[in-house]
Amino acid sequence: MRVMVAPDSFGETLTATEAAAAISRGWSAARPSDDVILAPQSDGGPGFVDVVASRRGTVRTVEVEGPLGQVVSASWLLDGTTAYIEAAAACGLGVLGGPPTAHSALKSSSYGVGQLIEAALAEGVATIYVGLGGSSCTDGGRGMVRALGGLGEAAARLGGVDLVAATDVENPLLGEFGAARVFGPQKGADPALVDMLEELNRDWATVLELECGRNVADLSGAGAAGGIGAALFALGGRSESGASVVAEVTDQSALLATVDLVLTGEGKFDSQSLRGKLVTRLATAGAGSGVQTLVFAGQVQLDDAQLHSTGITAAYSITEFAGSVEKSMSDAEHQLELLAREVAGSFSARSSRPTAYGP
Repeated sequence: MRVMVAPDSFGETLTATEAAAAISRGWSAARPSDDVILAPQSDGGPGFVDVVASRRGTVRTVEVEGPLGQVVSASWLLDGTTAYIEAAAACGLGVLGGPPTAHSALKSSSYGVGQLIEAALAEGVATIYVGLGGSSCTDGGRGMVRALGGLGEAAARLGGVDLVAATDVENPLLGEFGAARVFGPQKGADPALVDMLEELNRDWATVLELECGRNVADLSGAGAAGGIGAALFALGGRSESGASVVAEVTDQSALLATVDLVLTGEGKFDSQSLRGKLVTRLATAGAGSGVQTLVFAGQVQLDDAQLHSTGITAAYSITEFAGSVEKSMSDAEHQLELLAREVAGSFSARSSRPTAYGP
């Protein structure tokens, strides 16, 4: 059997490359005769540049201002006249220097993302992909715009550039499904702070519309990376699924046509995974080719009916397997490898009933 191993990153615990290697080792240990192909993926969040760089371009590294003003070393990719930038490299949860808090949720800035765009512009690029996901900020892209000289200056400088927001979600900037209300709590915001961030972004949306002439708040993906998507759209950017961008770079469609099974995964497999996330897009694409998909995740919070709607055969929780959240995170790579080995040992291609194994 030919198996494609194509996970996203597992939050801040494992990169997509690390996760793919762990799954591959476990699967091959139980089924050594299978032909296993590693094809780590990204939906625009952490690991976006790393995954694209495995196929093309030259990695550049620059020092930028981190989310709380500290200096961080961030990588981006130059491929001819195209740049690939990862917002999380400059303002991700992984560069906070500690767990998210109410303070970091309020103060975190996207300024470093603007500096990465500056670096790309200095190379005379014609196209800039900005991977969105995994940010620690909910500033609507205000910091990014400030780094580029303000809205007017930024719009002028980017006027001749094909600016692409490679989004990991479809959320708008504001409202029940917006950046503050959905993602703010994950970044350390309590209910009162969520309300404050919502109002700040509502005011910012008004500024964007007045100065740039575009009502962007309700656009799909405007809420990605704490609202950086909205600022990119106001500056003339367009949206593409980050998962689709990476799928094209990694020849995902051609590879799917040659395999019998897809193994994918991410940190938390929940309702947000159904809103434009890589895992479900990959499963849908696989189902279209008659290929089964198994999901490995830190936590699984979807039921059988939800799995079936995306074409996923089964989902497996590392937390459930390891026995605790702490062990699933502190020993993530090893536990993922062991879980993949156990699943492979009992796998039968004849069985296609969707099953969720989660807490």
